Amino acid sequence: MVKNKSKALFERAQQLIPGGVNSPVRACRAVGTDPLFISRADGCRIYDADGNGYIDYIGSWGPMILGHRHPAVVEALARALELGTSYGAPTELEVELAQMVVEAVPSVEMVRMVNSGTEATMSAIRLARGATGRDMFVKFDGCYHGHTDSLLVSAGSGVATLAIAGSPGVPQAFVDHTLSIPYNDLPALEKVMAEKGTRIAAVIIEPVAGNMGLVAPVEGYLQALRKLCDQHGVLLIFDEVMTGFRVAYGGAQELYGIKPDLSCFGKIIGGGLPVGAYGGRRDLMSQIAPQGPIYQAGTLSGNPLAMAAGLATLKELRQPGFYEKLDQASDRLLRGLAQAAQQAGLPVATARVGSMLGLFFASHPVHSFADAKRSNLGRFSKYYQQMLDRGVYLAPSQFEAFFVSAAHDPNAIDATIQAAGEIFRKLV
Repeated sequence: MVKNKSKALFERAQQLIPGGVNSPVRACRAVGTDPLFISRADGCRIYDADGNGYIDYIGSWGPMILGHRHPAVVEALARALELGTSYGAPTELEVELAQMVVEAVPSVEMVRMVNSGTEATMSAIRLARGATGRDMFVKFDGCYHGHTDSLLVSAGSGVATLAIAGSPGVPQAFVDHTLSIPYNDLPALEKVMAEKGTRIAAVIIEPVAGNMGLVAPVEGYLQALRKLCDQHGVLLIFDEVMTGFRVAYGGAQELYGIKPDLSCFGKIIGGGLPVGAYGGRRDLMSQIAPQGPIYQAGTLSGNPLAMAAGLATLKELRQPGFYEKLDQASDRLLRGLAQAAQQAGLPVATARVGSMLGLFFASHPVHSFADAKRSNLGRFSKYYQQMLDRGVYLAPSQFEAFFVSAAHDPNAIDATIQAAGEIFRKLV
């Protein structure tokens, strides 16, 4: 494939933007390539500046569950755009979207809209500390909750991809109250709760980890976490920025039958536009200003374009059979990839929760960030490059999940499996 325009744009961008990109993983350093510059997208395909088309499994890192340019979303945006782009004042749209979130997620009685997943998690942590009067909180190795200072400790995703240990510029005092422990390790969780439970304000977790590759919770782990939080008066925060409305309409908490105290959302609830939200029990959310003393604000929070796109998306997700069809397509893809690897004699570990998928080049099960880091990263890099050459657009990091949308038809999925099978035979 000719990629001259992408190459020229990247050279220009590097003179103007740090690393030539506005989010680190996009630089594709971990997979030994330069990034593609995208000009348009439609359905399950994305097109670069040179006109090359690719089957897209990034989906803007998760939001495009309906596929790109879904007619209902485009129409909703067009209607909203005719009325203006931003008011800095309340609108009916944000009330309607809040109502849909509250109705979809039983643990959420009130919700506050923000502009990103990072804002959502940052605000939820502040609320938990303010409500409990405690300073410490627990996170899990490899779980990424945005680039807030205290949340970069042992983060996954871009931090892991670029081999950055936390981040320079984060004072030690900011992370002294952050306790990071292995994901899916119940004894470690019990130990930290026994030793410091009375000082811990909250535990924040990706209920399905999507920032160390896809790693599902082992059976009973989330239930044990809920019980331990209750025993020690600790608030449980689910970071459902990825999983919310993705693995089920009510998110991972619906799928696993867990009610967190606070939840963070993003991605899908904005229909592909910048958005975030956090919500939970009424007694907690009532402590947010102006109703309470815990401050949080945002100029573009509840932006009408994002609210319109989110509403249109959620209405489509409520259509009968939507998740069943998406689950079938996702299962078809993962089974096909696993079978192709087996036929090639290539050891892989695969995982799927709803339409979130993961594939590791490893002969061992992957239940934690440590397990993920033991996979063959060099093999993943070759796999990524060769899939791209065959017109399949994957996340440029082993430490990312990939996403199936409603627009991925059987032809696209079968083409993906065929391309992967050809590559697997070369990678043995």
